Amino acid sequence: MKAGGASDSSPPAGGGDAHSPQSILLRPGADLTGFRDAARRLVAQGFPPEAVTWSVTDSPGLFGAETTQAPAGPLALPKPVAGLIPQVIPHRDPERYGLLYALIWRVCQGERHLMEVGSDPLVHRLHRMAKAIGRDLHKMHAFLRFRRAEDSGGEHFVAWFEPDHHILEAAAPFFVARFRGMRWSILTPDGSAHWDTDTLTYGPPGDRAALPEGDGFEAGWQTYYESTFNPARTNLKAMRAEMPKKYWRNMPETAAIPALVRAAAGRTEAMIEREPTLPTRREPARAVAAMADQDPKTLDELNAIIKRTEPLVPGATQAVLGEGPVGAAIAFVGEQPGDQEDRQGRPFVGPAGQLLSRAMAEAGIDRGASYLTNAVKHFKFEERGKRRIHQKPTAGEVSHYRWWLDRELDFVAPKLVVALGATAVLALTGKAVPITRARGPFRFDRFDNRFQGFITVHPSYLLRLPDEAKADAYAAFVDDLRRVEEIGRELAA
Repeated sequence: MKAGGASDSSPPAGGGDAHSPQSILLRPGADLTGFRDAARRLVAQGFPPEAVTWSVTDSPGLFGAETTQAPAGPLALPKPVAGLIPQVIPHRDPERYGLLYALIWRVCQGERHLMEVGSDPLVHRLHRMAKAIGRDLHKMHAFLRFRRAEDSGGEHFVAWFEPDHHILEAAAPFFVARFRGMRWSILTPDGSAHWDTDTLTYGPPGDRAALPEGDGFEAGWQTYYESTFNPARTNLKAMRAEMPKKYWRNMPETAAIPALVRAAAGRTEAMIEREPTLPTRREPARAVAAMADQDPKTLDELNAIIKRTEPLVPGATQAVLGEGPVGAAIAFVGEQPGDQEDRQGRPFVGPAGQLLSRAMAEAGIDRGASYLTNAVKHFKFEERGKRRIHQKPTAGEVSHYRWWLDRELDFVAPKLVVALGATAVLALTGKAVPITRARGPFRFDRFDNRFQGFITVHPSYLLRLPDEAKADAYAAFVDDLRRVEEIGRELAA
């Protein structure tokens, strides 16, 4: 091949004429694998874009004939080009494959920095297509609504969505991460996705008639929308731009929009006329007293109270309860659930929890025979874009949750309580204690000396260390847990 955009006039490497027409047939939808295989082969054989016709076929026979050719080796493409390809493939424009191949061809002919030329018509058009895919994914993530159904396998949630582009396979992992513990299906006119709490599979196009008519969540969605609707910021043009009406029929909360818009002016005037009021401050003492009045008799009763109580910290989709047997010799107390714990509803299942499990195993501690819980039962976070950033609970918030932790440990009755990090120590002692000075055996006096204690770092601390310091810190952590195992074994004997 010649550099500078001209095609090579020599015979293609695989034989034949580089200017002879080539017809590439791909699967319907977003056939990323088929496109990559074909593009590698075409570039290797020296076929310029004008010699290639891209089309989509439903015929397995025709497609099978194309895939019998041996694929060429990988292409060394600049990172911006390799990253743009999967973003554009789901676009519904039938010219997408030809445009992408033209981009690849020019880059392979020597225009290695082509993606930096934003004024190039091809680059500009592909960027616009990638942005359209991004907007479509955002709308599917935001506007898809599941409806509850029952089948032979029990509870099953079904949703119907009509995306503008072929984004189902790109969007489905988001819902797996968000609803990992639910069985669900997403039906679209182009295909369907099914999650059985273990495996994600794809199937043929769905039928909107298979969508359940409604369930108990419909009223909840409407109530939630009504409670968050701000009449003073009603802007119909912006509302339609953000939430196009084509999605409304699958979103139960939209039934409330006409009435909310009609009442917006009156509600705004009423808001202006009302006397300003100071924000209500939460009183930890009153919250703790209210908890004490509930007087659960078992750990299960306590957990039921925690599950139905509104989070005392911002955020959180559910309460994350302690896990392990009642009577466990060792109880571990952490700070609060993290992102993965909040999604899965189980303690210590995220990166820090996996590190703790590994260290426990190396120290000879059976995680299944231990009790693991957190001082704060809900995930406190701050949203930054699509990320949920962990926020440390305040001393007041730890105080809110302390009564629950006390009762929880009363029911579990461990021989040894291990505080993982400063927040756990604060919850167990009622005061701030420096970890570096108190690390090791400790007596938690607030429990009338019924529990021997041990203080060490939280495993998330190890994850934040620079690489050069991690090995030593991890070894020290495992040493702490070996001492915990010895103390726990002696106390249980």
